[in-house]
Amino acid sequence: MRKSVSAHDIALNLRPGEVVEVRSEAEILATLDANGRLDTQPFMPEMLAFCGKQFRVYKRSDKTCDTISNSGGRRMWNTVHLDDVRCDGAAHDGCQARCLIYWKEAWLKRVELGRVQPENKATSTSVEGPFTREDLERATRSTGQGEYAGKVIYTCQATEVVRASAPLPWWDVRQYYRDICWGNGSISDVVRAMFLWAFKKALKLGGYRILLATYNRIQKMRGGVPYPFLGGTLAKTPTEELNLQTGELVQIKSYEEILATLDPRHKNRGLYFDSEMVPYCGGKYRVLERVEKIVNEKTGEMSKLPGVCIMMEGVICRSWYSDRRIACPRAIYSYWREIWLKRADEATRS
Repeated sequence: MRKSVSAHDIALNLRPGEVVEVRSEAEILATLDANGRLDTQPFMPEMLAFCGKQFRVYKRSDKTCDTISNSGGRRMWNTVHLDDVRCDGAAHDGCQARCLIYWKEAWLKRVELGRVQPENKATSTSVEGPFTREDLERATRSTGQGEYAGKVIYTCQATEVVRASAPLPWWDVRQYYRDICWGNGSISDVVRAMFLWAFKKALKLGGYRILLATYNRIQKMRGGVPYPFLGGTLAKTPTEELNLQTGELVQIKSYEEILATLDPRHKNRGLYFDSEMVPYCGGKYRVLERVEKIVNEKTGEMSKLPGVCIMMEGVICRSWYSDRRIACPRAIYSYWREIWLKRADEATRS
């Protein structure tokens, strides 16, 4: 069932590829409630830098994923992601997560033939609102209570994703229909994901080794991705330091090499190697950033990541291998241990 929504929560029915303009600061602030939100979706200070600028719609965010309690998919309404428009963490003590920003359609204007669509009653918003830029800044943090007493607790779109959405069961086929109809995914994408889900279930019925070997053999012949749900065997996982820096070209090691560094929980030194990372194995990418701190989505605290974590340009979660969040458009950057990588020039010599 859909939650009750604000009168400002406007539906433009935007599609991927459409050009939009972000509304002015005054227009957007006028849509926010006393907590700086529209239909429980926070508008963050980092988003003000995009006001008045034009972007293409990346994907509709009719659904998203729960990264707080890992319950699976979540349903959203009248929300989109813009093409690589990400949070820089400036108002959140330099959080380095680079999350793709959620945009309510009420904060956007459709652009056609290089011109903003004329205003009408269906898309206009009042510019007379009590909320200010200073209020927006204050809404990003508070002082913790109880076990978090005295600590700074941050609020952002990632920490509020559950409150800004509703449960979406994986078996609700309407979500996949919307993915295809709105352009978030193709029929072949959905069929492939469903087949892999069914194959994963079939492995539990028997013939594990034969079925798995056959699957990987066929995938190798067709240049596909090997079965992406394998874990390691190590009790204590190794580490390696490359001191990689932003802009360096690296090659991701093979899936087999990475599996040799993991424990049975798919982790190396506590960092999870996700199934969504498998398609990138063997590829070459540039280092985007060394990630040291991010806002903990569960607690709102600023967390320092243990060990070295690397982000690479374009290496994101595409959610085609995840059981309960297929086709989530959130495009979260993957975190990589340096032991899973090698410098591209070294890869060429080996």
